[in-house]
Amino acid sequence: MKAAAMDGGKPLLKVRDLVVKFALRGRTLTAIRGASLDLLEGETLAIVGESGSGKSVFTKSFIGMLDQNGRVDSGSIEFEGADLARYRTEEEWLRVRGKKISMVFQDPMTALNPLRSVGRQIQEVIELHQGMSGRQAELATIEILDHVGIPDPATRHRQYPHEFSGGMRQRVVIAIAMACKPRILICDEPTTALDVTIQAQILALIKALQRDFGFTSIYITHDLGVVANVADRVAVMYAGQIVETGTSEEVFYDPRHPYTWALLSSLPQLGVKGKPLYSISGTPPNLFGDIKGDAFAPRNPKALKIDFELQPPRFQVSPSHWAATWLLDPRAPRLDPPPAIQAMRAKYAGSEA
Repeated sequence: MKAAAMDGGKPLLKVRDLVVKFALRGRTLTAIRGASLDLLEGETLAIVGESGSGKSVFTKSFIGMLDQNGRVDSGSIEFEGADLARYRTEEEWLRVRGKKISMVFQDPMTALNPLRSVGRQIQEVIELHQGMSGRQAELATIEILDHVGIPDPATRHRQYPHEFSGGMRQRVVIAIAMACKPRILICDEPTTALDVTIQAQILALIKALQRDFGFTSIYITHDLGVVANVADRVAVMYAGQIVETGTSEEVFYDPRHPYTWALLSSLPQLGVKGKPLYSISGTPPNLFGDIKGDAFAPRNPKALKIDFELQPPRFQVSPSHWAATWLLDPRAPRLDPPPAIQAMRAKYAGSEA
């Protein structure tokens, strides 16, 4: 297991019972439904789940970037002695956003202003948060571009986004996020728009920056291959809730929630030649209404009767691993995980022997 998770770590950010709601056409959608999470100092945490599970909304609430029709309804986000869930003004958020918690977005072309040079876009962040100006800020811009692997940064900082390749634009977006040396870097699907070779380069770059600058990182992704390469711990999200959390090894090789079983069973590399690839049946629940019981129950072929009646509590599997499923209740019948999960577990046990 990775060091941060084994040591128990010191929580840098603590989220408790967070509820985020959006007003849409006269109705209320509850995107985050009582999610709780500890982010340990120095770790790399991956938040995984299907599209629409709430991953991006959850982390955007850490930096005050919810859409105008969204709001934190209840719960807390504790960071450096403050409750970010109570922040309401842009002045409050500017003390945190960019300066202490930064975000790398998945599409660098939409994250960058096409009418401004890349250097100017980085420089204005440095001027805003570090109090530098003029030549001093320009030199700091060139230095950070060099740090993220932009060749000839003294020349290229004057160029515009369209003059950069997709991989280089993503490096510029990372440079903007790193301009103020934040304590937390949130990476929202940072490799989705890139080809496989460039993906590996960007992941290696973020890992190297974390080693050099000592920040804590959060990856938001549905690509479990990325998770296996970068994460110390994994949080599995479904229908606006965290349903399982553990070290990468625990979640990959000893998952306990039926939704985690389904996600892992869907991995293409676990498919059997000549047989259809596993897919999760059904659709996620409607978040406009109240959800009774376990939100995943209607899609879970092994759901228990109680899954449709009561929301399961957390059950502790190990000091670093828990899952919110009635299958872990001592009174529940014993159900073996799907064959794909058993095969992964056996392979891992063999490699450890």
